Amino acid sequence: MRPRTCRLFHVDTFTRERFSGNPAVVVLDADDLEPTQMQRIASELGREVGFVAASESADFDVALRFFAPRREIPFVGHVTVAAHYVRALVDGVPQGRVRQRSGGGLVEVEVQGEAPALRVTTHQGAAAFGPVIPDERCGPLYDALGLSSASVHPNCPPQVMTKGTSRLLIGLRSPEALESLQPKMDELVRLTPHIGADGFLLFALRPNGGSIVTEARLFAPAVGIPEDPASGNAHGMLGCYLVHCGLLLPEDGTASFLGHQGRFVGRPSEIEVAVDANGRHATGVRVTGDAVVVYEARLPI
Repeated sequence: MRPRTCRLFHVDTFTRERFSGNPAVVVLDADDLEPTQMQRIASELGREVGFVAASESADFDVALRFFAPRREIPFVGHVTVAAHYVRALVDGVPQGRVRQRSGGGLVEVEVQGEAPALRVTTHQGAAAFGPVIPDERCGPLYDALGLSSASVHPNCPPQVMTKGTSRLLIGLRSPEALESLQPKMDELVRLTPHIGADGFLLFALRPNGGSIVTEARLFAPAVGIPEDPASGNAHGMLGCYLVHCGLLLPEDGTASFLGHQGRFVGRPSEIEVAVDANGRHATGVRVTGDAVVVYEARLPI
């Protein structure tokens, strides 16, 4: 009897250019894999992996589990983009939205375009607002990030946000402040449980005519990712945060911006975000990105 195999795809997301954006691995036909096997695969590959399994319920269409090199994660935005890009290439573009179940709950995903130039949009609920970090506790945090308190935007208090995963958002006065960051990864790992967030998203608004453009860096060493080239999930949180802070203003109930990330690790990416909002209250988020397959392989199990 021939050994069973899973189809494995290495995909670069939030870009149409190979070796840019955020790399992800998608494993199809993962129904029979045990969590320990999934974790070993993610640890071996050294990056976040999405394991795709068939639905066992009428409540959703596909199941995904996400593993980082060190542990399972409830939801990963760029791996979701990669998984649905691959599914559309293999099985054809689905009609309408696909309901995905993962540890972060149900998410609706829409694929548009013609292969290989497909665009993937995740439709999510608004992120939850966690605690603001008070000034007296920010000293060790800023020191670990290599950040001066004078660089922090006065209207962007450091705040924990949660949507499947958790991130601490810190707004800076200018994109140039992102260039001087010299994070101490071991110290960020130590601070992670005290802050209550698995990663640290630092961002700045970049003038671009009448539109809103952001530049961001994301550090998540506690889950094995020193610097993330692109995070759709974190940018969804950022959209809710910017609306709440009055820096992203909705028109006819929707506010949008373009997020840039990955430049500092040589993997530039673009993330489109639209926030449904009532005044300063976000009610939903749509995150859209491109993708490209780098290679396909067969993984014996």
